[in-house]
Amino acid sequence: MTAPDLLNIADYGRAAGKALQPDVFDYYDGGALDEVTLRDNVESWQRLKLYYRVMAGGRSMDLATTVLGRPVSMPVLVAPTAFHKLACPQGEVAAAKAAARARTAFCLSSLSTIAMEDVFTAAASPKWFQLYIYKDRGLTRELIARAEAAGAEAIVLTVDAPGWGNRERDARNAFRLPPGLAVANLAPVGKGDFPRVEGSGLAAYVRENFESALSFDDLDWLCATTDLPVVVKGVCRGDDARRSAEQGAAAVVVSNHGGRQLDTAPATSESLAPVVERVAGACEVYVDGGVRRGSDVLKALAMGARAVLVGRPILWGLVVAGEQGATAVLEILRRELEEAMLLCGYGCVDEIDGSILAP
Repeated sequence: MTAPDLLNIADYGRAAGKALQPDVFDYYDGGALDEVTLRDNVESWQRLKLYYRVMAGGRSMDLATTVLGRPVSMPVLVAPTAFHKLACPQGEVAAAKAAARARTAFCLSSLSTIAMEDVFTAAASPKWFQLYIYKDRGLTRELIARAEAAGAEAIVLTVDAPGWGNRERDARNAFRLPPGLAVANLAPVGKGDFPRVEGSGLAAYVRENFESALSFDDLDWLCATTDLPVVVKGVCRGDDARRSAEQGAAAVVVSNHGGRQLDTAPATSESLAPVVERVAGACEVYVDGGVRRGSDVLKALAMGARAVLVGRPILWGLVVAGEQGATAVLEILRRELEEAMLLCGYGCVDEIDGSILAP
């Protein structure tokens, strides 16, 4: 597709679908079971209406904000997603450079195909590392220490994956990493590559190694193990979010793993407001899942999120044009957010409040 054909995130998604092998596209694009939550994540943002203001007066536009006390140029962050080398040869390095060019936060997945040391060298601040807690706490401690030494500025603990969701597209495709690609941040350096097993190698690795009995005691342990801020990713309930804050989390991410875990879980736009209300300022609140337009970002901020994270759109950008494509995706969201703010009568993100969502 040519540049005039790539006007929005959906255009990049369609272009990526044409460029990728079907099993890889399904891995990136698919969700759990009937994919109800996957669809709802997108559609629920669309159903929210913006009761825009008029004659708000002229003003300059300012999208800048902070996350965990660090400045970003807009409230759109790069979410942790797996296996970027399936999207482009430069993999996670390209995504990190795109985030740096956009002057926003980048979160590296544990399932990165490039070692965190190389990725974080390419990333600007803020740069975060997404963590799964292993059954072997010593192994987890080594991984945290490695992330700290590599320059990570926060640990993002995924809590909605005590097991792996049943992703039927992957099962039908018998999805696995192609020869030559490995997962660089699961096991310590020099202790083996991603396991080659029948069916889903990833699901087998998760069953054998990740902690399935995750509890708030593990959050206590993590906060005591690192001096970095801890972000809890994967909450959908206000009580869980509040307890996370009370036990040391600097932020929570309202997330359902992109619809890839528990199907018929609520869309993140439906979970966000109750979480914000219950947290009551005790920690920062972010949201991911289904954000495809700048107006979606505005709606999330109006509901009390400090920022949104985007995952699949970055992957689509990487597939289409590597670092340049991922940068273009972020700039589309920036431009659309600025336009939506202008049309709703806002000059800066700090002005956005819930009144825009109701008459």
